[in-house]
Amino acid sequence: MQFATLARASGDVTATSKRSEKSAILAGVLADLAPDEVAPAVGMLVGAVRQGRIGVGWAQLRDLDVEAATDPSLTIGDVDTAIDELASMSGPGSTAARRGRLRALWAVGTEGEQRFLWQVLGGELRQGALEGVMVDAVAKAAAIPVARVRRAAMLGGDLGAAATAALVGGVGALDGITLTPLRPVLPMLAGSAPDAADAIGLTGMASVEWKLDGARVQVHRAAGAVRIFTRNLNDVTDRLDEVVAVVRAFPGGDLVLDGEVLGVDDAGAPRRFQDTIGDFSAGGASRRAVGLGAFFFDVLFSGATSVVDEPLVVRRLLLDEIVPERHRIPSRVTDDAAVADQVLDEAIAAGHEGIMVKAIDSVYDAGRRGGSWRKVKPVHTFDLVVLAAEWGHGRRTGWLSNLHLGARDPAGGFVMVGKTFKGLTDELLAFQTRALQELEVESDGFTVHVRPEMVVEIAVDGVQRSPRYPGGVALRFARVRRYRPDKSSAEADTIDAVRDLL
Repeated sequence: MQFATLARASGDVTATSKRSEKSAILAGVLADLAPDEVAPAVGMLVGAVRQGRIGVGWAQLRDLDVEAATDPSLTIGDVDTAIDELASMSGPGSTAARRGRLRALWAVGTEGEQRFLWQVLGGELRQGALEGVMVDAVAKAAAIPVARVRRAAMLGGDLGAAATAALVGGVGALDGITLTPLRPVLPMLAGSAPDAADAIGLTGMASVEWKLDGARVQVHRAAGAVRIFTRNLNDVTDRLDEVVAVVRAFPGGDLVLDGEVLGVDDAGAPRRFQDTIGDFSAGGASRRAVGLGAFFFDVLFSGATSVVDEPLVVRRLLLDEIVPERHRIPSRVTDDAAVADQVLDEAIAAGHEGIMVKAIDSVYDAGRRGGSWRKVKPVHTFDLVVLAAEWGHGRRTGWLSNLHLGARDPAGGFVMVGKTFKGLTDELLAFQTRALQELEVESDGFTVHVRPEMVVEIAVDGVQRSPRYPGGVALRFARVRRYRPDKSSAEADTIDAVRDLL
């Protein structure tokens, strides 16, 4: 299939806001693919190429000033091969080689193909056809119930492989994709609840567990081999020798465990998330002497059997049998909101970020953000000042979207502490686009800098040290709650208040 067909389909998907129309467009493309084109095409259409990270950054794409071809000639296979080559480049001279390969690819692309390549390789694809819509499309194209496609994609950890199985082999091939140790599974995710009582009201009898502020990991053991994967399914085994040794010593046979890697100090208190991630990313000899500990909360596979379809009460018993208490996350089973609140208080007092409330009869719904798991975290808010805003992409084209946020400096002026486009409704986008343009002092065509007069209430999960911003701190998981027309910029929170959250 010509690559231009994918580019046009992506454009068509962008042009409609209806999920059913998006999936129908994609299903039409999928039905015409050759077997070896399915996995690459699916990856490109959801903006996550099958090769994973390929070493191409925004700066390299920005510098591509190549005249577009008049007529399309690229195939999906051509582009997939080019991405293979880009991903394989490493070592001295690889930057120049990668630049040359990109220019060669761009030179044979039409304007529409170049635009789509930019979106895919630069992480700028915002046409609303992410994994959920693609799963619907695969099910339509293969005439298979969507639940079976979703389950195969989640348990196999590979949407492209599930799509190939469905479109080429049908239901039989799809059902052959099961949880297998050493092959990562997309993790089950949690919804939110404002407090413990609300969470218990939604779940009923539940396992109430400390929510650690660490790095989510999935640890697999099979025939003595241990592999560790992140929540994004990246293999980080070589960075976590200590965790490998711990899990290798657990009793039993083959295993798949879900948990967190967390840095702790000499007193056993958790280190800052930033420090944990720093050690986690560095690994090896550069890791601090304290190291990184592994703490588990679920079992997905034990012995020779997948247990994802067993209720949590059964999986908890397996966890207790396999994992020593010092490597289990503290928890309590209850349907009493007061008890859940007590567990929350204990978790916060111990330096952790909240609790997870999980229905005791829930199965492990891989890759899904279901209602049977709820996270409860204290919410911190700051009243900050908008310093600038960036023009949006995709569905947000024509609106000022990504906000540059500043805290008040008691010595005068404002100090930038982060950016966010989260939490913005269409109504807020329209409002801030009008209001911020009236405050504009400078624009480069992408970022509009404004007079620091508008105050916005921002919810955050915390802050972390960061050299990226002048104040030395950055907001974590910032999202807009509301604008505060009742407050002047002189009443905004100070940079000292933000730093205090460290």
